[in-house]
Amino acid sequence: MSRTARIERTTSESSVLVELDLDGTGRTEISTSVPFYDHMLTALGKHSLVDLTVRATGDTHIDAHHTVEDVAIAIGEALRVALGDKAGIGRFGDALVPLDEALAQAVVDVSGRPYLVHDGEPAGQEYHLIGGHFTGSLTRHVLESIAHHAGICIHMRVLAGRDPHHIVEAQFKALARALRAAVAPDPRVEGIPSTKGAL
Repeated sequence: MSRTARIERTTSESSVLVELDLDGTGRTEISTSVPFYDHMLTALGKHSLVDLTVRATGDTHIDAHHTVEDVAIAIGEALRVALGDKAGIGRFGDALVPLDEALAQAVVDVSGRPYLVHDGEPAGQEYHLIGGHFTGSLTRHVLESIAHHAGICIHMRVLAGRDPHHIVEAQFKALARALRAAVAPDPRVEGIPSTKGAL
């Protein structure tokens, strides 16, 4: 069965198209008009092995916030749709990913219950403007939006880091690797991986 999704989201602030294939090879086509975010979403697709297409335009002349948030919402919705009833998946995933001096840990539960725990970023990270458009505070907001709209639990911890770019990128790559494990089919899992019989 195909584990794909196509989500279109249009508001007065942005226009977003997201297509993804959970059983891809990490092929990406990303254009959000926020260059650093493009870089992060490319890493997300590449390291999760999810084929990911994102095309977005928005009122970035005001702030990148609206476009970044709406893309994350659409990615979350696409993940939820593509996962279907979640039968046969591993459900849990974790990853510890370094990027030079930065180190991030992501733990994911495709639980149907949205939750985010996000900690460990150094003081002031949220105020850094990375690449001229992406404010450090948007990292948490992206994770929160994905978690809530995909119905997954994400624990993200930054264990080390100095460079703002590296701190964000380590988190996106850690999320990618954790998702890769969580959404992958497990041949030993029969049905829904929950004692409740539903996720």
